Amino acid sequence: MKWTIKAAFTRLLFAAIVLLAPLGGAKAIELTMYYPVAVGGPLTNVVDGLVADFQKENPDIKVNAIYAGNYNDARIKALAALKSGEPAQLSVMFSIDIYELIEQDAIVAFDDLVKTDEDRAWLNSFYPALMENGRTAGKTWGIPFQRSTIVMYYNKDAFRDAGLDPDQPPANWDELVSMGQKLTKKQGDQVDRWGVMIPSTGYPYWMFGALTMENDQVLMNGEGNETYFDAPATVEALDYWLDLGQKHGVMPSGTIEWGTLRQNFLEEKTAIMWHSTGNLTAVKSNAKFDFGVAMLPTKKRRGTPTGGGNFYIFKQSTAEEQQASLKLIKFLTQPERTAQWSIETGYIGTRPDAYETSALKSYVVEFPPAAVARDQLEFATAELSTYQTGRVRKLLDDAIQAALTGSKSPKDALAGAQAEADRLLKPYR
Repeated sequence: MKWTIKAAFTRLLFAAIVLLAPLGGAKAIELTMYYPVAVGGPLTNVVDGLVADFQKENPDIKVNAIYAGNYNDARIKALAALKSGEPAQLSVMFSIDIYELIEQDAIVAFDDLVKTDEDRAWLNSFYPALMENGRTAGKTWGIPFQRSTIVMYYNKDAFRDAGLDPDQPPANWDELVSMGQKLTKKQGDQVDRWGVMIPSTGYPYWMFGALTMENDQVLMNGEGNETYFDAPATVEALDYWLDLGQKHGVMPSGTIEWGTLRQNFLEEKTAIMWHSTGNLTAVKSNAKFDFGVAMLPTKKRRGTPTGGGNFYIFKQSTAEEQQASLKLIKFLTQPERTAQWSIETGYIGTRPDAYETSALKSYVVEFPPAAVARDQLEFATAELSTYQTGRVRKLLDDAIQAALTGSKSPKDALAGAQAEADRLLKPYR
């Protein structure tokens, strides 16, 4: 009897092992995620930490984060992988890449992946201004993550040195000129400190989108098939930008490098800089002077384009991989992790409830500049995005630089860019 019971138990145990073996040895779903690292602080460490947290909770999903340089690099590498037959499953890419990605049939709409009311509520949990570059044709194609606006960083010590109130940064275009002149410090013809610097390489169209919006003019329509580069208010905005250097002498003439501007500010070579909120944590960590952050100055209204990257899921992935990608994106965009991300990087908390978490609430009280970008979203508009985005954007970038370097007048430069943009976009109307 003892032997029979023992034999029966052995057979049951063996059967259980056979049944459970496939589960224990099941292959994890593997996701490749391209991620742009171009601005801000040590983002790789932050992203690696968030991915590690996800994998602890989801041991059946392995995530390989591939850091791909700037946004253009990330797009090029991700699309090259798709064409090579070794596709990634998801990526953070420019929010403005949406039309190109749709046209190439490279991405899947999130509306086609969500299954529950909770999922659909998540799709609507982000700031509307940040969703403008993620939605078109009635569907959501991109989820905000590494998002920013342009803000005005200013050196409060330089304001005191110039006899200005350190708590009253320039509120409008006229004050940017008048304060900029007082903040500019010279010894003869040698400039030791400029009043203001607005970068005109890297992403000149983005900075220009702020100036045009402040002059109550958008750069394109919501369908991505029409631009307004030669509108009178657009030309007026470029005239003003040119005049800051050529006429008013508050910033260097010609072009100003995006990549070195933050260092110029930290080295007190300029009292004011316009730059991404993605630099906030790096400036906070490295500034040896008292600094402030403010919304951009007005002309006819406040305004800034949003900027930065969205999550996209690639169509060339299995249904199982797409659901795993969705699970990862939902994990990374939950309120607590969004708050953590914003604190550690300086990027905007992409959803209102992130600012209701105890962590971000406390951080904003401790460091009020962290709320500036959030508050400015009320006045934000979509970043320049159209069909043929890369070519259209380059037309505007080249026109801006031609005007700032004096090779063309703002009016002529923008008229030429508009004519070419019309030619490129005509088939999409």
